[in-house]
Amino acid sequence: MLAGAAVFVVLAVTGGVAALSGAPQPSSASQAPPTTTATVEKGELSAAVSTDGTLTYRARPDGSPYTVINRASGTYTQLPLPGDKVDCGGVLYRVDDEPVLLLCGAVPAYRELHSGEVGEDVRQLNRNLHALGYDLAVGVDPDGNRFTWKTEQALENLQRQEGLVVTGQLALDDAVFLPEAVRIAKVTGELAGLAQPGAPLLDATSDMPEVQVDLPPLQQGQVQPGQAAQITLPGNRSVTGKVDRLGRVAQVPPGPDNNAGNATIPAYISLDDPDKARGLDQAPVQVQIATEGVNSALSVPVTAIVGRSGGGFAVEVVRPRGQDELVAVELGLFDTTAGRVEVTGRLRQGDHVVVPSS
Repeated sequence: MLAGAAVFVVLAVTGGVAALSGAPQPSSASQAPPTTTATVEKGELSAAVSTDGTLTYRARPDGSPYTVINRASGTYTQLPLPGDKVDCGGVLYRVDDEPVLLLCGAVPAYRELHSGEVGEDVRQLNRNLHALGYDLAVGVDPDGNRFTWKTEQALENLQRQEGLVVTGQLALDDAVFLPEAVRIAKVTGELAGLAQPGAPLLDATSDMPEVQVDLPPLQQGQVQPGQAAQITLPGNRSVTGKVDRLGRVAQVPPGPDNNAGNATIPAYISLDDPDKARGLDQAPVQVQIATEGVNSALSVPVTAIVGRSGGGFAVEVVRPRGQDELVAVELGLFDTTAGRVEVTGRLRQGDHVVVPSS
C-alpha cells in the first residue's frame, strides 16, 4: 500500500482530532492489513503455446502412413496385426502361403528385376542384400545400380532363406518396398480373403513415436522447427521434445466453423526419449511449445502489475522502513508457464513488490 493511502487511513480513523490531543496513537503499520510481496528476480523467461495434441507414429512428412498395395494374386493366408513390427528383409504377409517380403527403399516395386537391369530400384535392392548380409560370399556394391551376377547370387541366398522360389530374379509380387522398417497401423485386407493386385492392403508407420498438434491461425506464426516442447502423457507423465517440422497444407475444421479463416496447420513434435511413449498410439496429450525466450531479464509475477492513471503500467515496490513506491515499468516477455512478466524500470534484483493476497 502506498504511503499516501496509509495517511488517509489514519486520518479517517482519527477523524483529524486525536492527532492533536497528545494521547498515544496506534502506528499505521498496526492498522494496515498485512502486505503480501514477491521478489524481483533475474533469470530466464520463456513464452509458450499451450495446445492439445495426439501421440502417433512418424511416417510420411505430412503425417500420413505408408500404404501397402498388394501385387500378388490368390488368397491371403497370413496377415500382420496392428502394432506388429516388421524389419527390412522380414515377411510382411503371405498369399497362397507364399511370403511377400518387406524390403527398404523409397522407390516402389514397379517391375521385375533380373540380370542386366539398371536403375534406382536395383540400387536399393543391392543395398538390402548387402545390409542383410546375403552377399557375404560375393560382395555386392551397395551403391551400384546394376543387377549383376553378384546381385543374382545374393538374391538367391535371400530367397532360399525366406522360403521363396529360388529364381535369382525379384518378381513384382515377391516384395514390397517401403522407406524403413515398419509398425503396422491398420490392416484393410482380410485373412482368407481374395488378394487382388492393385488393392490397398494395410497402412504402416515407423516405430518412432511423435506428437501431432493442429495450430490455429493465432499460433501459426509463433511455432517454428527446433523449438523445445513439453508433452504431458496420459497418467500425468511428462516427456520433452522439440518441433520437428510443420505441415504445408492447411486443414479446414469440420462443422459450422469450416471456413478458410479457421484453417489449422499441423505441427509434428519429436520426443527426446521415444521409449517413454511407446504403446500409446492415438493417445491424447497436452503440449507446451516454448516459442521464444530471454536468458537474463528482471521479472515479477503478472499479478504484481497495476495500471497507471495516466496510462502505462507500474508495480508497487516496498522500500526500506515499510514505505511503498509506485514505480513505472515497461512490460516485455510474458512467461505463461511461470506466471511472470519481464519488466524494465527503476527496479533491482531482490526488490519486493506488492501482489494481491491469495
